[in-house]
Amino acid sequence: MATLEICCFGAECALVAERAGADRIELCTSPAEGGITPSFGMLRQVRDLVRIPVHPIIRPRGGDFCYTQADFSAMKNDISLIRDMGFSGAVVGLLNEEGHIDLPKMEILMELAGPLAITFHRAFDMCINPLLALEQLTQLGVARILTSGQQANAELGLPLLRTLNEKTQGPIIMAGAGVRLSNIQKFLDAGLKEIHSSAGKVAPSTMIYRKAGVTMSSDSEVDEFTHYCVDEDTVEAMKDIMSIHAPLAS
Repeated sequence: MATLEICCFGAECALVAERAGADRIELCTSPAEGGITPSFGMLRQVRDLVRIPVHPIIRPRGGDFCYTQADFSAMKNDISLIRDMGFSGAVVGLLNEEGHIDLPKMEILMELAGPLAITFHRAFDMCINPLLALEQLTQLGVARILTSGQQANAELGLPLLRTLNEKTQGPIIMAGAGVRLSNIQKFLDAGLKEIHSSAGKVAPSTMIYRKAGVTMSSDSEVDEFTHYCVDEDTVEAMKDIMSIHAPLAS
């Protein structure tokens, strides 16, 4: 059966995803920035509560994936912490100014990772040459590559996803970005063995009093009286489809 990884932005989301049948969790914070490194408090809470594999993201800021030495120092500290806390894997991604994999920095992180299974995240979708990147990441020994096939969403990227899946000599190709209950079958039919999804919904705030005219965000369009959470029914339904599909993929 294919593996379902759910992107979670907190301990409550992680517990819901586990209960609904997720196989693995990518743990991060700040969905508006595409996910950044969780706090120590969140890491410890999820480690202590969740039984399925949890892979925290190591991303010190939003924006691009070309990091300064200060950024990289934080990443080295974070990967060492995640390793020492006993997580089974971590999620990273670095590019250089020319849009290639930043091999010197990745080599250092891979050495620091020790036994961690490393996912190279969607920085892959911003690189200049995906097939060269696949070769380099294979040589580095990453466990998987999370990718939308270098498109805005993975459904548009299916042609490249198929090519990567056919050519890979090591890393698992995991489809992510816009993978939903409505289109998951397309990725299974394409032969992909791992699927990444937020399977999320927007939940309203429980606050009764709501101060008007004050916001914590620089984006005035943000509704701060809602928050992202994992939709348990969606995760269950996705796993059901994957279970039904299993005999066809064997």
